[in-house]
Parts: sequence; C-alpha cells; structure tokens
Amino acid sequence: MSSSLPPLSLSILGVEPLDEFIKEIADFIHHMIVTRPDLPGNVEVEAKIGLLRDRGGGRMFLPVLVETILAPDSIDCRFESNMTAAQHKHFNTLLNKLKISSSQPGYASSSPLDYHHLHLVDAFYPSESNDREKIRVTRDEKTGTVTESMKKIRLGDLNIYSPKRMADWRVSVNLEVPAPHPVGSSTHTRKKDRMSYSHEEFNIDLTQVTSTNPSGTPEILHELEIEIARPALLLSTAAKRGDMNASEHERDAFDELIRAFVNNARILVRNASDGWH
Repeated sequence: MSSSLPPLSLSILGVEPLDEFIKEIADFIHHMIVTRPDLPGNVEVEAKIGLLRDRGGGRMFLPVLVETILAPDSIDCRFESNMTAAQHKHFNTLLNKLKISSSQPGYASSSPLDYHHLHLVDAFYPSESNDREKIRVTRDEKTGTVTESMKKIRLGDLNIYSPKRMADWRVSVNLEVPAPHPVGSSTHTRKKDRMSYSHEEFNIDLTQVTSTNPSGTPEILHELEIEIARPALLLSTAAKRGDMNASEHERDAFDELIRAFVNNARILVRNASDGWH
C-alpha cells in the first residue's frame, strides 16, 4: 500500500461546508442593510483594526483559542482603534511595499494597489434633530473645498476577538445621510492626514488624526480601516442575495464581496506587530 496520501474529497458529500464565520458577518451586514432607516444616503461598511479592552483598560481576555465573533452587547468591553506611531509606520511600510511590488510587470498574486495621499479637515456641528448626532463637514485642507456634508447614523457593530494576534477588529455598518451645511460655529474639528490605498472593491485607509476639542488641547490618533468602496454595489448585491429569480452568480455576489472584505481585514490583523497601547 502506498504511503503517500491519495486525493481526498472535500467531504462525504463532495462539498466544502459553509464557513460559519464569514456567513455570520455577511448575515449581520445584510440584516443592517435591509432594516436600515428609510432615509437617503450611502451605507458604509468598514472594519477597523484595534484592541478590545476590559473595564480595567487592559486587553480583554476570553477562554478561546482562535478568532471569535462576540455577540453584540454580550460582554462589557470597549473597542479602541488607536495604534502607536510605530504601528502606523509599520503598516505604512508594508502597504507601500505592496503598492510597489503589485505594480511590477509579471506580478500575479493579486490586482495592483492604487494610492492617494489626502489631507482633510472635519468640522462637527450640532444636529437640530438629535443632540447626540453631529453633522460632519469635510474639506480639502489645501483648497478649502467642501467634499462632504453629512450625518452618520450608526446601525451596528460586530467585535472580533483575535487571541493569537497583536490586534482585534470591529466591523461597523453606518448610514451616511447628506445634510445641508450648518450655520454657526463647529463644536470641534479634526485634521486627517490619510494614506488611502485602493484594491479592487476596497479602500484601505491609514490615517493620522489630530483632534481639537473645545479646551484647545490637540489629541493625535493613528487608525487603520478597510472599507467597501462602492456603496451602490453593496446595496445591489444585497438586494439579490438568495433571490431565486436571479442567476447563481448574482445570488452569491454579496457573500463573495463580504468574503474578500473579511479576508482583507484578517490579513491586516495578522500583519500587526508589537506596539499597541
């Protein structure tokens, strides 16, 4: 009898079982989309890299061995997306190298990355309809041109605990509702020095944020997030998910989009180095 392993079936049914982890995130995002308020605006889906902290301020500990999705509001913890300047530099170097290598002739691992360096200023104003919601006006820092004026409505978050990694992550779904430019003075501002890398249907943003509050004390944060780039595509694929009148490709497109989104978030988390606060 040969000692080498013969080809194996994927399972006794000849198919690979569905990945529950990715399906759970896809189900969550889809539910947020179909139950969102009936307001005009774009649905934003993003994953931020950070740490889940307990009440004492340390990194949360759970008795699990691998990456785990937490049931919403099930554990008393907070998610902190800030990283150190050293981590920021680490990811900047990693993404820049990938940008250069992916643009070389013969590079076959994936599609090339594109890159834009943005300097933006956000100003926040009270919303007349809800004291907790702010209207955010974004300007190009160099030209002063208003690029966006909107109110962000939080729809839901999923926290993912990654005990084998240096960082955790959070999936957030928001509704960005256009709003007229407010009158009066802003309550606070923040400057964003953003390196934005685009790859296929995703934007990866590495941002240094300088916030100024009413006391005038600046606070500098460093953040890394990945976002689905085309809200219209997100909504059109969500609408046809599971629709038996649509083609198989159209029915499966939403889950395929979320699969690639989750894989990219996991790649970023697994490339995190030491140096988180």
